[in-house]
Amino acid sequence: MLNNAMNRRTFAATALAGLAVAGLPQQTLALTEASATQLVNNVVAEITRVIDSGKSESAMLRDFEKIFVQYADVPIMARYALGADARSASKAQMREFTKAFQGYISRKYGRRFREFIGGEVTVKNARKIKAGYEVRSSVKLRGEAPFEVTFLVSDKSGRDKFYNMFIEGVNLLLTERTEIGAMLDARKGNLDQLINDLKKTG
Repeated sequence: MLNNAMNRRTFAATALAGLAVAGLPQQTLALTEASATQLVNNVVAEITRVIDSGKSESAMLRDFEKIFVQYADVPIMARYALGADARSASKAQMREFTKAFQGYISRKYGRRFREFIGGEVTVKNARKIKAGYEVRSSVKLRGEAPFEVTFLVSDKSGRDKFYNMFIEGVNLLLTERTEIGAMLDARKGNLDQLINDLKKTG
């Protein structure tokens, strides 16, 4: 279950996390403060473009998944979400879990993007951290006071990619790890069953 701290605005911002990637060209230079900041700016623009496209929900979810797969560090996110069980999973299971995870995240958070209509996301600043850059932004949804969203960006995969975010201090990837762990426990550790169910969840 989601933590109580993950209220409406947190869930809405989490949606931005789950699909926080944008149409950037292939990176040939090392990650910099400027490129990390540009990634987040492009994330906002790309998500807004899809939301404003007028497409059906199913079409938008397909677009979100394509964006997520191409620009998010999906394998790292999926492995972290699975936790210790990733170590005992076969390569084939990890491939299947990663694919199921990307669809699950895209559906789960993509359906909440309507909450961003009329909202604003303003990138404030960025600073170097051990694993890349931390980019801070301010998010204001309609009828809500502004709140801080922090994006974590890395180029360890060979490209600038988003791999986590924090909403007012709440680690959203850690929250997903808790969710996935609870789902696996409910299936008595049967990873294949979890994979099949993830394909239909979200």
